[in-house]
Amino acid sequence: MIDLNNREQNMTLQEFFDTKPRGSKLAMAMKLEISKTWLSLVISGRQLPSPELSVAIERYTRGAVRRTTLRPDIFGEIK
Repeated sequence: MIDLNNREQNMTLQEFFDTKPRGSKLAMAMKLEISKTWLSLVISGRQLPSPELSVAIERYTRGAVRRTTLRPDIFGEIK
């Protein structure tokens, strides 16, 4: 179980996928109803996810990738 209060367990999307099997990015993109290309742009940091997508990614990853990591400009740091 992931401790949502432990900041050291926060990871980027790239770190999340580093341990996942082939096809995981496509599966996430399909579940979140976005293109694999858009997800790749978010993973690489070339595009920012919307606030709604940030929340959806946090839920999909069961808190491993936090919305605050994806969009600190909107959600800020957890204190």
